[in-house]
Amino acid sequence: MSTRLLLLTSRPLYFVAVVCLLAALSATGAAEAQKTTKPVLHGKHWVAITGKPLAATAGAMTFTRGGNAVDAACAMLAATSTMWDTLGWGGETQALIYNPHTGKVKGINALGVAPTGATAAFFRKQGMLYPPEYGPLAAVTPGTPGGLMVMLAEYGKLSLADVLAPAIQMAEGYPIEKSQADNMERRKDVLTQWSYSTRVFLPHLQADDGQKRAAPYPGENFRQPDLLATLQKLVKAESKALADGKNRKDAIYAAYDRFYRGDIAEEIIRGSAEYGGLMTMADLDGWQVHIEDPVSTNYKGVDVFKLTHWVQGPVLLQALNVLEEIDLKSMGYNSARYIHALYQAMNLSFADRDFYYGDPYMPPVEPIQGLLSESYAEHRRGQINWQRNDPGTKPGDPYPFQGDKNPYLDLLEKWTPIPPTAQAEGAEGFQQASLISDEESFLAGTTSIQAADAEGWVVSITPSGGWIPAFIAGETGIGMSQRMQSFVLDEALNPFNVVHPGQRPRATLTPSLALKDGKPFMAFSVQGGDTQDQNLLQFFLNVVEFGMNVQQAVEAHNITSYQMQSSFGAHQSEPGRIDVTNQVPSWVRDELTRMGYDVDTVDRTYSPITAIYFDSKNGTMWGGASDYGEDYGVAW
Repeated sequence: MSTRLLLLTSRPLYFVAVVCLLAALSATGAAEAQKTTKPVLHGKHWVAITGKPLAATAGAMTFTRGGNAVDAACAMLAATSTMWDTLGWGGETQALIYNPHTGKVKGINALGVAPTGATAAFFRKQGMLYPPEYGPLAAVTPGTPGGLMVMLAEYGKLSLADVLAPAIQMAEGYPIEKSQADNMERRKDVLTQWSYSTRVFLPHLQADDGQKRAAPYPGENFRQPDLLATLQKLVKAESKALADGKNRKDAIYAAYDRFYRGDIAEEIIRGSAEYGGLMTMADLDGWQVHIEDPVSTNYKGVDVFKLTHWVQGPVLLQALNVLEEIDLKSMGYNSARYIHALYQAMNLSFADRDFYYGDPYMPPVEPIQGLLSESYAEHRRGQINWQRNDPGTKPGDPYPFQGDKNPYLDLLEKWTPIPPTAQAEGAEGFQQASLISDEESFLAGTTSIQAADAEGWVVSITPSGGWIPAFIAGETGIGMSQRMQSFVLDEALNPFNVVHPGQRPRATLTPSLALKDGKPFMAFSVQGGDTQDQNLLQFFLNVVEFGMNVQQAVEAHNITSYQMQSSFGAHQSEPGRIDVTNQVPSWVRDELTRMGYDVDTVDRTYSPITAIYFDSKNGTMWGGASDYGEDYGVAW
């Protein structure tokens, strides 16, 4: 007997009738979701989608230069980094690439590592319970430049000069949009702590024009001469290598060497050290991009690929494994029972994330085989209370499901969903309160990039780090990462994610690719922090279970859970809290309240999803860009 049938037969008949009625009404709600604010993008030759219209144009320009989807994705990555679209050039890049010539999906791991001296003892000595949210001590080694150049060298067609051309033009000056200009103004009290950041972000700080505004004005040409010089140095390194007889690939790697081992690296280190940063030349020289195999699961005939446990991506796969044996469609779209099933599957998966995920290139070894096994999913599904939310959901024990014994049973027994939240006393010179609200922190960071072409290349990227207020390292124009804050200092919270020099923090960043019958089915990702795989889970089910097209699915209103531990700031957790929109009927909200949820009704949950669907019947591509923010796409 299925879980769904067990759920219904454990209730009186009148309850069954009510559930069926609600399911029918909810199905009507799904049908009403057919209307969209933006049209579907239809492309035969290529599709380029990202978080900013100008950056999507950079992708389109690269396609018209003869580039493939990797070239276009790299151009969009460079453009969004130059526009500070919740990332800067010193942040981190995570990507999945489908290669049509091999039929395989590969992952790009361009997440930076903790620098020399970044230990738990060091941060505790500063009076902190977690590494800081911003500034030079929040930075891991820059990953985005290396990730871009490795992707381009290994899978692209064009030169680095061609791909960086739009970003170089933008660094010379581009008309800045109001949202980002106002963001700089809001953060000016923090930015003025660092002279190089002040020079870039607050050009009117000393202006005698009768205005109090320090940041650029909306529509003003925002110029970044230091970043321009850095990008030009990369192109010059490539040009010199080509003149010396190097091939295209080796010439791009010459630019890579100049960034991580040459004069650019030296200025990053000098500028960081000037403000107390820990990074060394050896840290930059020793860091590397990993091209790796992703992890995957099959959900009802669709193979879903995610980067492995150095990011949170496997939680989507774990949740799909839990949900596959449940008849979600008969519950009805966004019915109370459907929302409860989603929330509980996410509870279980994110609790495992919070305890077991970490850097696979550093010990100890994470139990990913057990976490993704079908038998473990069946075990976790059996732990769901179908009547009420469980605010005390804890990580499971996946080790027996891969034939091992859990070495952390003592920590697991003591683990609590709500970690310490206040910083310790006596830390002079470091922020003692969160820069942003808990909710902003929960949603922090990331943009998303999708690109595909007629040859069959497909790319999904979620770059992040170095968002405003970014610490800019010296005269490079490079805004450094803030990803250090995703580490913990106490192994009782997560023994796999304690900060050590050379280790990657477990990040939230999570691109997605799906194949069906071995061919591309969808590419999808989303901006945001801990909400990302929540949104992507619902997007995927909107398409696979409820038959929405790609634009309907990205615009559909999602629920948001806050029960998992935040990956930012004070790492807070709010068990039972759920955001829903007013599209969820009042009787569904009332039922959720009776089931133990703390329901907040909001106008719109944060879900700026971008996606491409592949129409195998017609040989075309359907692009979708959320109507939430400034996400935009171009197709041909």
